[in-house]
Amino acid sequence: MNTSDGLARILVADDDKNIAELVRMYLRKAGYDVTTAHDGDAAERLLRDEAFDLAILDIMMPGPDGLQIVRHLRKRSELPVIFLTARTSDVDKVAGLQYGADDYVTKPFNPAELVARVQSVLRRSRTTAEPQSETIAAGELWMDIPNRRATVRGEVITLTPKEFDLLATFGRFLNVTLDREKLLDLVWGTSFYGMRTVDVHIVRLRSKLEGSGLRIETVWGSGYRLVEAVPA
Repeated sequence: MNTSDGLARILVADDDKNIAELVRMYLRKAGYDVTTAHDGDAAERLLRDEAFDLAILDIMMPGPDGLQIVRHLRKRSELPVIFLTARTSDVDKVAGLQYGADDYVTKPFNPAELVARVQSVLRRSRTTAEPQSETIAAGELWMDIPNRRATVRGEVITLTPKEFDLLATFGRFLNVTLDREKLLDLVWGTSFYGMRTVDVHIVRLRSKLEGSGLRIETVWGSGYRLVEAVPA
């Protein structure tokens, strides 16, 4: 928690001041310390200069949009982010996930549902942040879970937060088939995104595992599993 009184700090950035105020009111009622911004420049400045536990970002804002803000943010931080937007297409949702968002809420929305999403994302982020003494070694892959570092043959591989969590999950269940629903539960903590979310991240991970001696195998009708690659 980033406040002296123990309240989680949340940044709400939306150029619609009525929506920002509505979200602020509901989150304050739920016990959170809330700061609002109404354009991308103000949001980026606050994220750079102040400490928050979570950010709720509208995708379409004047100045840097939500996607640009998250892309910049992910270069230095794994702060949980929820997108709040009028965009509803699967393409937009997948784009948000690829940029590193933790959840995606479309307008119009039920403020009580948004509060529940905030609580869920914060709960997951605290669990991830708890100290762990764990490494995963399989093939030429080595993962340092507490420091969120992954290497293949000693070379660091660049992973988004969700790609890291997904690969760590596969590593913990080596050779075990995990269906998409289970992966959504273990990695995202919700089935809100839909099965395509898993497929998109699998494709990205496969390309990053080249040279690791491992591959993510599709088990038709069942799901995926991480296995040692058999030399051709």
